[in-house]
This record gives sequence, structure tokens and C-alpha cells, in this order.
Amino acid sequence: MRLNDVRNALKRGLVAVVAVVATVAAVALQPAPAAAEVRIDITRGKVEPLPIAVVPFNADSPQAAQLARDISGVIAADLERSGLFAPIDQAAFIQRDVPMNAPPRFMDWRSIAAQALVHGAVQPQPDGRVRIAYRLWDIFAENQMAGQAYTTQADNWRRIAHIIADDIYERITGEQGYFDTRIVYVAESGPAVDRTKRLAIMDQDGANHRYLTDGSSLVLTPRFSPTSQEITFMSYSNGVPRVFLYNIDTGRQELLGEFPGMTFAPRFSPDGNKVILSMARDGNSEIYEMDLRTRRITRLTNHPAIDTSPSYSPDGQQITFNSDRGGAQQIYVMDADGGNVRRISFGDGRYATPVWSPRGDLIAFTKMKSGQFYIGVMRPDGSGERMLATDYLVEGPTWAPNGRVLMFFRQSRGGPNAAPKLVTVDLTGQNERLVVTPQDASDPAWSPLLQ
Repeated sequence: MRLNDVRNALKRGLVAVVAVVATVAAVALQPAPAAAEVRIDITRGKVEPLPIAVVPFNADSPQAAQLARDISGVIAADLERSGLFAPIDQAAFIQRDVPMNAPPRFMDWRSIAAQALVHGAVQPQPDGRVRIAYRLWDIFAENQMAGQAYTTQADNWRRIAHIIADDIYERITGEQGYFDTRIVYVAESGPAVDRTKRLAIMDQDGANHRYLTDGSSLVLTPRFSPTSQEITFMSYSNGVPRVFLYNIDTGRQELLGEFPGMTFAPRFSPDGNKVILSMARDGNSEIYEMDLRTRRITRLTNHPAIDTSPSYSPDGQQITFNSDRGGAQQIYVMDADGGNVRRISFGDGRYATPVWSPRGDLIAFTKMKSGQFYIGVMRPDGSGERMLATDYLVEGPTWAPNGRVLMFFRQSRGGPNAAPKLVTVDLTGQNERLVVTPQDASDPAWSPLLQ
């Protein structure tokens, strides 16, 4: 939820997971010379992108040729967008057709400075499915680093491309990938004094975009469940702020309890069995937890200040939230039962919208200072605070499932960037990317990996 709102208050139907069959590609390899394995250490700050060649996949039929090109294109785009890989221009390729049953000509790839090579093949199956296989090579060590084949429905090709990009990312960096994911966000349109806001969902690269609600009721703060099949969000349905659940499979919306006051800022627990939220009654905002199985409500905070924007730690044992109980908005951490409350932010300015990293090592937040907004991170004890992005308005950080990339929304002062847009940035603060959406966009939430 935007700070002022607090204060003033798929995939295209591809939810049933298709059958995926993975087999390790096996090819007899010649003995390789001793060499250090190609590797990117993403824990040491800014790194130079790794030159990688992504060869257009082979196709054994004309009808599969375009699909093969599309798959390799999505893989290259995913890797490039991470900021860790630099796909080499295909015009520089010397070997243009790399067979699946033999090693590539390593000298050809070394001569254009490639350090890694990806190639593959697409084969339509008699039952209408397609088999998509790939191989990843270390050019200097002259060995295969990874290789798999996936058999799936033809219209699921884009997801398989993301899964392959995740495989490559993980094999070279040692960290989990984040490409086979979705984003839910608030799509905005209309004049500033009468905005239409509706839920929208898309793949992390902006593909397979669709709207989930019709805009008849203003919506805010959507958040994924751990299964990625449900969303919790706040809606002004009938003019009263309430928390709802939305099932992506069925499109069914469900009111999350009849509360006497307004409810907002919901978020699922790591096991998906609970929703934590804020409830305002008699001019006071407290944090509550609802057990989704029993619908039992537990009050977690009890203070005359405004307590809101709760977020669980990945193990579910702690909760971070923001509160003005100290006189100004600051970030606090408490045990999951509401005990042992302690303040962790002590820098200049006001802090809000804390969200715990999936890795558990950092808490991201929004900071306001001297008329400027910042997206930053700090450790759960408050140490190591650093800023990753700033502008007239930046807000609403959400983590990629590997805890290495953040998405937020940005709004500049005047000009073409005055409307809110989604942006990603990695933990170095260097690789900032605009996420293209059909309309203005705010309040993003990143899903877990769909696999």
C-alpha cells in the first residue's frame, strides 16, 4: 500500500502445470584440458557481465524453426536482463550450426571471446507436444556444464525457456535463478484525481500479461501465496477497505473475514496457512494474524501508534513492520507471537514498507528523507544500511525468490516519467531495469519460483 493510502485510509491460464520430463543429455566427450571452471561470483559486488553465446536452437522441421528461434531469444533476454551475462551478437558467430550429438568447435568460440555457449534443439512429438533440449558448455575448459531435455505442450515453450535460463544462471553463479516467476501488480489508468486501479499479472519479463480484476473497485498491495496460486490484496469494494483472497486458477474472490474496522497491508505466512494484516479500529492501527484453516484471529501488537506493513521472516519465526511508536515511522522486528519488539532502523528520515528477503539475510524498505524517497536494505539487526535507488517517489520493494534482485515502483517529478512504473535493481544498485507494462504500474509483488 502506498504510504499516503495507509495514512489516509501466469501465465495466460497456464496454472495447471504441464507434464515436464527432464533427462540429462549424454554425449561422449573428449578429454578436456585442465582449466578453471567458468564462474560468476555475485557476492562480491559489481561484476563484469560474462560473455555468453546463445545459438538459435536447431529445429528438425520448418514449423518448429520459429519456435526454436523464440526459445533461444527468451533465454538470451533473461540472462542479459540479470546484468550478469552479455549475450554475444549472433553476427559474430563463426560456427552457426552446433549439433546436439557432438562438442562445439571450441576454437571458433574462443576467437570471439565467448566464455560459455548455449545451444539446443526443438523436436515436435507425434502427440502434439514438443521436446526442447539444451546444452551449456564451458568454452575454455572445453566441457559440458549442464544439459537437459524437457517435453511439454507446445504453448508452454516460453516457460521452458525461463526454466532453461534458470538452469544456466544457477550453474554459472551457484545461486538459484528467478526467471520462471510471475509478477502481480496494480495497473493504473485515468486522471490523477480518479485513478482506476486493477490487479494484473504477467511473467517476470512482461509476457503473458492479463488483468485479474475489472477496475470497478480500487485495489492495493497484492501479495502471492507460497504456492503462487492465490493472491491476497486490499480492495475498496463497496467503499470499505477490506482484505480479499483471489484464486488465480478459478478467478474466485473471497472476503477475508468481517472485521469492524478497515483491514489492509496483507501478506501470507511462509507456509501459506496464515495471513498477517493491519486493522484500524477507533483511530488505531494494529497488526493481526488470521489462521486460514480455522479463521481464528490473533492480535499481535497493542500500542496507540500506527503499526502496519508486516512481513514474516522466511522461517516464520519473526515479523518486521513499521510503526511511529517512537515518534516517526521506523522499522521494528518482533517474534511471531508479538513479543520481544525491538527497533532496528536508526538513520535519518522515515522508514516504511519493510519486507524480509527470501534468504533471510536482509530487509528491504522504503525511506523518506528531505523530500526524496529511497529503496534500501539493511540486515535484520539494523546494521549495514545502504540505498539502492532514489527518486521523487520510489516505493513498494518486493524480492525475487533468490533474494538477489528487487522490484519496486518509481515516479519522477513531471515529464514523461511522472506516471508510476515498475523497476528492478540488483543488490549492487547498478543494474536498474524498467519493466514494461501496458499501463501505469505500482505495488508489485514477485512470486516464488513456479517449478
